Amino acid sequence: MRISVAADSLDGVAERVVTALRRRGHEVIRHGALAGDERDDWAWASESAARDVAEGRADQAVVCCWTGTGASIAANKVPGVRAALCADAYTAGGARKWNDANVLALSLRLTSDVVLDEILDAWLEGAPSADASDRANVAHLDDI
Repeated sequence: MRISVAADSLDGVAERVVTALRRRGHEVIRHGALAGDERDDWAWASESAARDVAEGRADQAVVCCWTGTGASIAANKVPGVRAALCADAYTAGGARKWNDANVLALSLRLTSDVVLDEILDAWLEGAPSADASDRANVAHLDDI
């Protein structure tokens, strides 16, 4: 899978996200502080990763900032993106299942290496629900 990753700084788990995804066999597209030649502010970096998903250059994205909140807000401004800020594996799995989330937002400050691995495992193993009610909720997001 091709996954776009953005971070506004190299603090916390920023580079560890890239390493963990590559170790799992995924191709990574880097943005922001991870790219070196791009604007690294959270809004710009997260937008770039989200646009990769929306425009088909990436299957999914991971966006990171100090709290993860700004990164998730920026990503969600891009049409077709459903970004979820996840601090644990349960939330990550639920975001994939019930929300068909295609962008994972993480806090650079609060995400430990152990929790990062748990979140990525849940996220990558998750799949969208086929339940009609769940699909209707996700479809309605485009109408809002």
